[in-house]
Amino acid sequence: MNKSDLITVAAESADISKVAAGKALNSILDAITNSLSTGEKVTLVGFGTFSTAKRAKRKGRNPQTGKKIKIKAKTVAKFKAGSKLAEAVN
Repeated sequence: MNKSDLITVAAESADISKVAAGKALNSILDAITNSLSTGEKVTLVGFGTFSTAKRAKRKGRNPQTGKKIKIKAKTVAKFKAGSKLAEAVN
């Protein structure tokens, strides 16, 4: 399922227009993105938790050439599934 499929399902489920569903989804995604960019966690009870983690700099290897490279430190987004989501998947 991609974003447009999700918008279609949300619009049908909530009996609203696709435009309204798209605006709502974009607002939610923007709020999650803004919270993560400031270091805040976003918890949706039963669904899961979005958070960030810092990755230290490290040495790697280019798989094509075998040459050693330096990989810079960065912050990455993480998601941990909640209990209801985990149960639904299994």
